[in-house]
Amino acid sequence: MSTASGSETAPTSDPSGPRRIVVIGGGPAAHRFTEAMAARGLAGSRVTVLTEEAHVPYDRVALSRALTETDVDLTLGGGVWGHDAVTLVTGARAVDLDLDAREVLTADGGRHPYDELVIATGSNAATLPLPGHEHTSVYRTLEDVWSINRQVAELRATLGREVNAVTIGGGLLGLEAAAGLQALGARPIVIDGGKWLMGTQLDEGAGQAMGRLVAGKGLEVHGGVYPAAVLTGERDGAACVTGVEMADGRIIDADMVVVSIGVRPRDELARAVNARARAEAAAAAGIGADELGDEDFVPVFRLGARGGIVIDEGCATDVEHVWAVGEVANFGGLCVGLVAPANTMAEIAADRLCGGDATFSGFDTATKLKLSGVDVASFGDAFAKADGALEVVYADPARGVYQKIVVTGDAKTLLGGIFVGDAAPYTSLRPLLGRELPAEPGAYLSAAGGGDAPDTELPDDAILCSCNNVAAGAIRDAVGGCGTCEGNGPVQDLGGLKTCTRAGTQCGSCVPMLKKLLERELVKGGVEVSRAMCEHVALSRAELFEAVRLAGLASYDAIMERFGTGSGCDICKPAIASILASQHSAYPLDAGLGALQDTNDRALANMQKDGTYSVVPRIPGGEITPEKLAVIARVAGEYGLYTKITGALRIDMFGARLEQLPEIWRELVDAGFESGQAYGKALRNVKSCVGSTWCRFGVQDSVAMAIGMELRYRGLRAPHKFKMGVSGCARECAEARGKDVGVIATADGWNLYVGGNGGANPAHAQLLAQDLDDATLLKYVDRYLMYYIRTADRLQRTAHWMADLDGGIDHVRAVVVGDSLGLGEELEAAMARHVESYEDEWAATLADPDRLRRFRSFVNAPDQRDTSLAYVRERGQLRPAEPVPLGATIPVGPQGGAASGGSL
Repeated sequence: MSTASGSETAPTSDPSGPRRIVVIGGGPAAHRFTEAMAARGLAGSRVTVLTEEAHVPYDRVALSRALTETDVDLTLGGGVWGHDAVTLVTGARAVDLDLDAREVLTADGGRHPYDELVIATGSNAATLPLPGHEHTSVYRTLEDVWSINRQVAELRATLGREVNAVTIGGGLLGLEAAAGLQALGARPIVIDGGKWLMGTQLDEGAGQAMGRLVAGKGLEVHGGVYPAAVLTGERDGAACVTGVEMADGRIIDADMVVVSIGVRPRDELARAVNARARAEAAAAAGIGADELGDEDFVPVFRLGARGGIVIDEGCATDVEHVWAVGEVANFGGLCVGLVAPANTMAEIAADRLCGGDATFSGFDTATKLKLSGVDVASFGDAFAKADGALEVVYADPARGVYQKIVVTGDAKTLLGGIFVGDAAPYTSLRPLLGRELPAEPGAYLSAAGGGDAPDTELPDDAILCSCNNVAAGAIRDAVGGCGTCEGNGPVQDLGGLKTCTRAGTQCGSCVPMLKKLLERELVKGGVEVSRAMCEHVALSRAELFEAVRLAGLASYDAIMERFGTGSGCDICKPAIASILASQHSAYPLDAGLGALQDTNDRALANMQKDGTYSVVPRIPGGEITPEKLAVIARVAGEYGLYTKITGALRIDMFGARLEQLPEIWRELVDAGFESGQAYGKALRNVKSCVGSTWCRFGVQDSVAMAIGMELRYRGLRAPHKFKMGVSGCARECAEARGKDVGVIATADGWNLYVGGNGGANPAHAQLLAQDLDDATLLKYVDRYLMYYIRTADRLQRTAHWMADLDGGIDHVRAVVVGDSLGLGEELEAAMARHVESYEDEWAATLADPDRLRRFRSFVNAPDQRDTSLAYVRERGQLRPAEPVPLGATIPVGPQGGAASGGSL
């Protein structure tokens, strides 16, 4: 990619050179258009994208994440900016168009020639012309949400109390903003002039249900009355917001106000061209521009009654070589602020520029999302406006559940629907829009006790993913072997299907249906879709965990006799050993368990590439005394071990032979150390900053909390290794957001984040609960870890486990915080049993001669050591003089030790 900041002047048009395509705008529509052109080989073109923001195009659909996660990366992927024929120019605000010269003028004086121009300027947040409006904020860009985040933090510090945050607007964006403010710790207040929330998407019954659910989540709603003024006062010599005056005279206390009442298309470039053309026409007629009647002037660009540049079905404007896509484009009298039609328009414009004839048929306004943990979905003719339309409705106001299916008069063809509180039927119904239902409509009302939606075979042309316009037929083609993926073979997993087709990669609402279709097609192709752990155990890990728990089994033989076949393998053996360790906290090498473990667990140490082992004592919270440091130094020197401080705030010692491990650990255990379990699928460490103990920014004692958590969860076996972090303030020096469990101090307690992972597929942890006291924090962590241990697949990290759960973080929050499954006490009791029964594995090994027998170089000569090796110095490092016997020490590090063989 060639990138620039500010102006870039393209070379003078050369008929023999590449066709110059300039895109104005840096949002999702501009990104998708550029991707679509690159996917088509650019057809001899060079694309230049001008964006006024300082950022690479990012996902505005996920903007709410940036409100609470200040370090989140929303950059849109795809790798398009690495294309040699694509140039992204940031900080380049287009201010005018010279249609005669075919140039775009930018605010810094730059001129960008084009052969084809694509206007993808999107929209602006609408504002209210109220007294005091200059003191309000909007919710539209990264800078907007970062500013709101700072305001809340500063107001909390200044006021010393909960911030009263008013959001004006009860639509999608308004509720999203209010929920984000609540997540920041503010008191969320919503003002909406409509009679019910989300009036554009929901009818009155659904809106009332939505209001009830939202109120239950802690949002205070004032509906049916419009605001009249934003009231201000003075604080510390500066103007500040004090409240909102309503049209009926009420005053609502407010410390800040966010206006989120919708968007307005950014069509100012077209308006400027029209204004200039009008002035020129008026001057030619010898009259003023305001005297020129509309009937006497044909605008250069047609604009919609409510704004937006009018386009035809090919996304072309009235001006030759100028196209418009996304929220700025007006089609059929409408501008729609949804990602699905923007993506479709971008694809159509790219197709047309590459010689195709694709057409835009209209807007897909289907919406499915979670607002404040509430399921909401709306699609098609949701308001039953079609002649003879029937509405099949189930409403339970007490539960806050509303489901409606709109069908034709004969009750056969699906026209639309609305779901609030339980949107499960949406994924099955959405692809059937405009088609005959395979069952009577009431069968799809899951909240009414209808159960799962009837199984449906989607026709090939049914759109499964509306965001990316992917039909069921394209999914089937990919599963059968699309010929374009790596290896040109069939796709057999969800990740590969997403990569191949793009389905499920944007809003994600189609993923359940996508997975269902994938499994069905695999079965049709003779590929068995199995959840079995391996060929010996037909159950998944989660199913086996629960079966073992309920049956009260405590040995491998008993489990295999009851639930398995054969002698087991390297997949099921370690998994069963882990399950038994999780449920019984048993010594991992007793009662036949030793044979089940992998190499590291059998040695209670990590084997390195030269056959030696590493020793990692636990250092809770990273806190260590000088005396213990001296012990580690003495041991490392005595045994010639290479030492390294790990990223987990521990000291790793490399190069120990198997028979040396008990000797080394005896010295460490006598000094008060215990196993750090760097070898197990268990808690590795709890990283901590120095917190309020030393740091002038710290607001809580993060060291004490980290030590307490590490001592509580040490030795806890899980489907995968996991890590934790505790930061003493929002500066996040312990990088808690990159951990499976992250804790960040606030002035009011602790914020709990879960599901963060490093490694090859890093993921940021997500906020689970906030401002918790110590006891509540540990209770939620207990529940979270035990729920993960019970339900995750083998070797599945917490981030992937949560991504696979239906509902993701919202489901986890319901289980852990809301105790939606009624398992809270049971999960806490399971953790309590672990804490009570914990025993340091190396201390237990040293106390038992039979256990020590495992650590011998020669079984038939337990006291014999291999001392025959001789070493010579080569290029400053020790190297063996002869071929090295298996298991011998090969010091390769600068201190004569071995290099690390794995991440700790």
